[in-house]
Amino acid sequence: MSKNKHIGIIGGGIAGLTAGIMLQNQGYKVSVFEASENIRGIGAGIGLAANAMKAFEYLNLAEELKQISNVLEDFKVCNPKGETLFAINTAKISENFQTENYAIHRADLHQYLVDKLGEEKIFTGKKLKNFKLLSHQVNLKFKDKSNVIVDFVIGADGVNSKVRRILLPESKPQYAGYWCWRGVVDYEKKDFHKSMAVWGKKGRFGITPLGKNKVYWFACINTKLKGKTTEFTLKDLQNQFRNYTSPIPELLSLSQENELISGPIMDINPINQFKFAKILLIGDAAHATTPNMGQGACMAIEDVAVLQEELKNNDLKTASFNFEKRRLSRTKYIIKNSRRAGKIAQADQQFLIGLRNNIFKTLPEKITQFPLKRLYEEDFMKF
Repeated sequence: MSKNKHIGIIGGGIAGLTAGIMLQNQGYKVSVFEASENIRGIGAGIGLAANAMKAFEYLNLAEELKQISNVLEDFKVCNPKGETLFAINTAKISENFQTENYAIHRADLHQYLVDKLGEEKIFTGKKLKNFKLLSHQVNLKFKDKSNVIVDFVIGADGVNSKVRRILLPESKPQYAGYWCWRGVVDYEKKDFHKSMAVWGKKGRFGITPLGKNKVYWFACINTKLKGKTTEFTLKDLQNQFRNYTSPIPELLSLSQENELISGPIMDINPINQFKFAKILLIGDAAHATTPNMGQGACMAIEDVAVLQEELKNNDLKTASFNFEKRRLSRTKYIIKNSRRAGKIAQADQQFLIGLRNNIFKTLPEKITQFPLKRLYEEDFMKF
């Protein structure tokens, strides 16, 4: 098996950078092509659940990551008054994977991956225009009129993947029905190992401590894709959630307008193919999901760990086919269940909210944890 092949990775996000590190460690020549002019992590906080940390262990990246991440020991869902509806048994999750659940600032994770790969392997301002399959290679054509010939392509360019749109024109992002705002603030009073989400008529609000006295928050509000709500300012958010339990109003009062990140929540319908000739889709390009199960980045990291295992004994073609077989079912499960979870969490009709809350308060833990059972008990490395 020859490993002197040149792999072109489209997309310099978490999926693309992690894949680049793995392939480089496997002996391949790697080039990452990023559409934006700067290589940086866009976003605020990100959860690295135990399954993602286990995948990072397989990739030999976990130990250093733990040093810049924050352990999460508890997660609960409350109503706007702060009354607990249900809690996720994070101890059980950690036990299954023999590692903890973590949270990290997305910029810190991104910089860590860039450093591991090497900035010289990353080429910015490279918006993919098209590609042409040659007899044994792929000619990548970019909008700056440059082109690069590589032996194999990894499409890791996110939910709006240009690679996927070329291969599967009908596979388009779809709006989940709610808009999301994100921010990070300095906040010393928060228990720095417990996260929570609040579900209410005015919207959903989540809080995740990142360590070093920093807290990541998000707010999701139901709205039309081009509705007035999408233009909400920080003052609007403060008013929207003014009656929600502490520390939500306080976190919003500490936030800065120019630091907010907002955008629509999108996913794609599950597709049935990740491998195409000399091209492989991974991460959100292959299976973009809503963030309701906190598994978007986690699935991308799992992808890379599985691909690494396949490449140990197979060439790129065989490894890619096996990768597809191993990842289709699990990622479809995540997309569908995350979509379902979002509909439940974003309920804004009082009757449905009351019914939902009463059900969650009375259900035994075994039932409330059931949607997560396959996610956290299935060995994603088993084939």
